Amino acid sequence: MSMIHVAPEAHLVLDPLTSLLAAEREDIISYSMDPIMVQLDELDKIADDLVNSLSPNKPLLSSFAGRENTSMQAGFYGNAFYGIIVGLGVAGLLLLVMSALGGI
Repeated sequence: MSMIHVAPEAHLVLDPLTSLLAAEREDIISYSMDPIMVQLDELDKIADDLVNSLSPNKPLLSSFAGRENTSMQAGFYGNAFYGIIVGLGVAGLLLLVMSALGGI
């Protein structure tokens, strides 16, 4: 937030955002909030991306276009693969136990 020196000899400044004309004082320090607002906008994008990561059909911030359902498809195929492996393992163990007991 910059101040415009309207009359430097009278120590008058003008705030361009509020159009307020006031006396310049040595005991008041004014800081610009523009860099902080840029960082807050970036953090807002990251927070929205974090919320979108909880839904399998929302796009992520740093992903390519058309990849909205990738995590849902990966979850389906990954779970199907591990389900088949565990199912075959249990069936093989059951077959081994049944053959050891003489049932087959």
